[in-house]
Amino acid sequence: MKAFIKKFIPTFLLNWYHFGLAFLGAVIYGFPCKKLKIIGITGTNGKSTVVELITKIFEEAGINVASQSSIRFKIKNKQWPNAYKMTMPGRFFIQKFLKQAVNAGCQYAVLEVTSEGIKQYRHKFIDFEAAVFTNLTPEHIEAHGGFENYKAAKGKLFEATKNIHIINIDDKNADYFLRFPARKKYTYGLNQGDINTKNTNFKLKLIGSFNIYNALAAIGVGLSQGIKLGICERAVEKVEGVPGRMELVISEPFKVFVDYAFTPNALEKVYQTIKNNFNPPKLICVLGACGGGRDRWKRPVLGEIAAKYCDNIIITNEDPYDENPLKIIEEVAKGTNGKAKKILDRREAISEALKMAQKNDVVIITGKGCEPWLCIKGGKKMPWDEKKVVEEEFEKIKKQFLWKQF
Repeated sequence: MKAFIKKFIPTFLLNWYHFGLAFLGAVIYGFPCKKLKIIGITGTNGKSTVVELITKIFEEAGINVASQSSIRFKIKNKQWPNAYKMTMPGRFFIQKFLKQAVNAGCQYAVLEVTSEGIKQYRHKFIDFEAAVFTNLTPEHIEAHGGFENYKAAKGKLFEATKNIHIINIDDKNADYFLRFPARKKYTYGLNQGDINTKNTNFKLKLIGSFNIYNALAAIGVGLSQGIKLGICERAVEKVEGVPGRMELVISEPFKVFVDYAFTPNALEKVYQTIKNNFNPPKLICVLGACGGGRDRWKRPVLGEIAAKYCDNIIITNEDPYDENPLKIIEEVAKGTNGKAKKILDRREAISEALKMAQKNDVVIITGKGCEPWLCIKGGKKMPWDEKKVVEEEFEKIKKQFLWKQF
């Protein structure tokens, strides 16, 4: 039905429809943003982790905070998983969430802001105190009609935020986001910017250079709100992991990670991080292509990246929606030059990967992270818990593994 409506209703009418819903939601819930300071995080990768880290910084500073991301919703001490398969929910949900945050006595709300959400005016009638830019690489290209349109959608958050901008200066698109006027701007990077690894000294438990960027972005937000650097550093140092983001599920006799990565840039960084931190005898990779019916261009690219870094590759099913999952798997496999094993059933694929692993190897399963569903034909959702599936399949083969060691 949605596809039918989009096909036959003119774009300007759809835009007015989305804009109207945003206004109506704000009216119904009494414009709750007027009683909160709201931080918006946008970019291709890292948004959810930055939301988590900012939330920890505010909590460490004794500030009541609410947060909303693809991982979970949180209002002070109450939290619940995001089961909507939607990073930035609808306008009524967002406004209701902000109203609940006000009623709970929150001073801040931290929101993950997506390009699709911006395109549908979900950011409207929210007064952002600060906007954060993490990074930008090609994603949602078909939906936006090109990379420049995708970038422009992200830019609208900065256009709407007049107070504080926090920008990853190391990203090649930083100049674009720096053009937007703001009362104050902060930049961050590994070796340059107002906040960098030379002028901050913290011991991060989260692995990967991308998580250093995420921590610097969060520290930038803390500093912009008058929170002392020591408090910011103490908060990020306490974070041992983020659900579904380089999450270690099995540590011995081999390591198994699950990660949300489904873009080429994110996938490559995940593989590089594992190679650099663990240098495993063998890297076994399970992947698919998230989101049937969109961004087909990246499928063979994901396969190429896997072929570059992985010793064993298993390509499996991953949210095909109404598209033929076998066709998606074949398109990813094209990039591997015959190096991949193709297993449709995701549980079976995970089991096979675990059976391949030997002592000190690393298995990395990407694309789902902590998402609670597999989205299939006809709008149906199958309950899914990647971490639980890994643990269940590991228990089945554990005795066999121990037997093989003798």
